[in-house]
Amino acid sequence: RSDDMFKVSGIWVSPFEVESALITHPAVLEAAVVPEADPEGLLKPKAFVVLRAGAQTEGLHDGLKEHVKQKIGVWKYPRWIDVVDALPKTATGKIQRFKLREGEAPKP
Repeated sequence: RSDDMFKVSGIWVSPFEVESALITHPAVLEAAVVPEADPEGLLKPKAFVVLRAGAQTEGLHDGLKEHVKQKIGVWKYPRWIDVVDALPKTATGKIQRFKLREGEAPKP
């Protein structure tokens, strides 16, 4: 959705594009991306990922960042990655990004 898009260093970023890149990684089952302000107040992608059963977690954060950089570009990679048990969803299965933006993601 266009209202979910945000700018990173003057370039529009689609959360769907970053999520699509993340789920091509073999360890990731589901992903959701929202904008998060860095210490300077600039928006950057923040990812919430649900891992596949048995996925290795050692070096995962750096591996996911590199994976996204190679797939879609260096400015679109998530600066922060939270591993969660599940993503908040509606009854019809749509991800509730507003809950992630408000910090309501369930932790593992």
